[in-house]
Amino acid sequence: MSTAVSIVHKDRVEQCRSRRQAREERRRLARQDVATARLAELHHIRALLRDAEVVVSAGWVQNAWFAVPGAYGGQVGVTAHDLHLIVDNPVSGACLVGGIVQAAGGPATVRTQLVQRTLDLTWHVLREDGRRPVRWCPPPDVRAAHVRDLTRWNDDPRRTAANVASLLRSSAGAADSLIGLHRAYA
Repeated sequence: MSTAVSIVHKDRVEQCRSRRQAREERRRLARQDVATARLAELHHIRALLRDAEVVVSAGWVQNAWFAVPGAYGGQVGVTAHDLHLIVDNPVSGACLVGGIVQAAGGPATVRTQLVQRTLDLTWHVLREDGRRPVRWCPPPDVRAAHVRDLTRWNDDPRRTAANVASLLRSSAGAADSLIGLHRAYA
């Protein structure tokens, strides 16, 4: 009898161990999926920042989100109130925030996670201590305040297109650093 009990007990211990191992493996794979998703998102953010630098370098504007060619020559500034103008006209210039939005595909993408997190990282590079973590999901009112802050920074009369391009490059560099950190822990 004792032999039968010990065999059953041994099988039960092995079964519990294999369940535990399976659970640990599922958790490990879930962590790996999260890390992979973060890396992919950071790569997209970095690419978007580089594309935004190209947009801003092609034509930078202040006191408007975008610029489009005017009917009689020159440029027409486009704000939130007349976004319909960019539907039929090519964007010829953009501010800092507009450059990120345009590089992502235009105003229809403004509320996407990619654009929002790219703006979060850009604000972080501009205003936060580099040793502090990026707040990827601030409350909506805080995120809106950050966008207003980026807009005010862009519209400062002392600002230049080179300053804006430099901030976008620095933000892409910060994305690179975060990619390196996540790779080290993945």
